[in-house]
Parts: sequence; structure tokens; C-alpha cells
Amino acid sequence: MDADRIVAGTDGSEWSLRAVEWAAHEAALRHAGLQIVSVATAAPRMSWQRPAQGRPDPVSDAIRESCEQALASAAARAAEVEPGLAVDTALLPGTPAHALCAAAAGAVMLVVGSRGAGGFAALVLGSVGRYVATQAQGPVVVAREETMAVHHEVVVGIRDQDQPAAVGFAFEEAKLRRARLRAVHAWHWFLPERRTNSGAFADARDITSEAASGLADLMASWRLKYPGVEVIEDVVHAHPGRVLAGASARGDLVILGRKNAEDLGRPRTGVVTHAVLSHAHGPVAVIPG
Repeated sequence: MDADRIVAGTDGSEWSLRAVEWAAHEAALRHAGLQIVSVATAAPRMSWQRPAQGRPDPVSDAIRESCEQALASAAARAAEVEPGLAVDTALLPGTPAHALCAAAAGAVMLVVGSRGAGGFAALVLGSVGRYVATQAQGPVVVAREETMAVHHEVVVGIRDQDQPAAVGFAFEEAKLRRARLRAVHAWHWFLPERRTNSGAFADARDITSEAASGLADLMASWRLKYPGVEVIEDVVHAHPGRVLAGASARGDLVILGRKNAEDLGRPRTGVVTHAVLSHAHGPVAVIPG
């Protein structure tokens, strides 16, 4: 992983500029550089609309010019919020989703906005954000409009103990921000069919107590590794997506783990991840396993 580079995607929209701001602050925290990228992709056209070989293509030229202007605006915004930050820009060919994943390979993280320039573009960028969140090889942060609020709290969703990458990322973020870390485990099962380890039927209090014990055991070793990070452990009987989306209103960053695409067998967004990305009040980081 390139510890000196954070990548941010922009299309010139205010949402993507907010994402660039967030990425600039993150790069400054990590003493890393910021690379801002845009993808010059023309909409599909019929053969009769395409210019003859060797002739100028006004549509492609206009798209390229728009992307270059977006990059210039984004670089200016980054310099405004973090003077002295090392910033470079790149205009990428190809489709947005694949180009962003390729550009982020080996970077500390990829940061994208939650929406696009408006109308159909907003839907396109939304699908791009969902794609890179599930397919990129490294951490992806989907930033939203409320990215600048500071609560001095980082939230990590704990599904099970098999997600050390997400937990480690969360502790590092809390350490960098000098923030407390809230570890949240939310469970949502039908009762009373769920049995305890002893085989007896359990009510919500039994399951919550059992989950709290498991969460405490998981956090114990991480507390030793990061003694300066205050940790709050929450176990909640509610839908995980709803709980974590709500927690984003009081957190500077919500962190979710995910399985690698090759482990899933096909590209998809988990139910919880989709819910949080769709309804969060602030930035969400998705960390591959």
C-alpha cells in the first residue's frame, strides 16, 4: 500500500468537491499526498453520430474540457482547505468505476462523493460509488454533504470477529483524529427461536449479554495495542443498517468491513452496507477483508 497517496474522484459537482475536501483533510492527517482524478467518458452514440476518422470530435472535446475544469476546481478547493498539501491531478480514460478502482490500486484509500452533477449523472455516480465500495482492493470512503462536522468519534460496525482489517482501520482513524472509538454490534433475529450456547432458548437480554461478552473479548487485544484510544462498546437489538446509519449522525466516520469480491463469488453490496451507504449522515468507509 502506498502510504503517501490518497485518491479522490471528482466530476465537478458540489458533492464531489465535498469529497475532495474530506480527502484533503485526511491526507493532511496522514501526512500523505492527494491525487485528484476525473474520468473522461463519453455517452454511447449511434454510428451516424460519430465523427469520421481524423476529424475533430466536439463531444469528446467538450467532455475532456469539462473534466479538466473539474480537476482544476477540485485542486483549488483542496489547496483552500489544506494549504501546503501536495496535490496532483489526473484525467483518466475508460469507464468511471473501473478507472477509479485502477487509480486507487495501492493507495491508502479512494474517496468518492455520494452523488453526481445532477439528473442522470447523479444516478451514475451513485452506482459508481456502490461498485467501487464492493470491488476496490483497498479502503473506499463514500463522502456525503455533511462531511465537515466534527464530533470526535469514529464508529465501527462489528459483524463478527473475522474482520481485523476494518477494526484495525478504525483504531488508526481514531488515533489520528484523537477521537473515541465506538464499536457497535447490532443483532436482529426473531425470538424465541434463537438458542444460547447451552442449548436453552434465549430472550433479547440473554443474547445481548452474550454478544456484549464477545465484543469485549474482541476489543481487549485492540485496546492493548492502542492504549491511547478511548473505546465505547455498544450492543443493540435492532437492524444493523438502521443503527449504523443513525450512529453516523454523531460520528466523524462510520467504518464497515466487507468480504472480498472473490469470496462472494459475484459483485454485490451487502444489505447492511447498502443501507448505511444510502442513509448515512456522514462519510462511510468500506474496508475489504
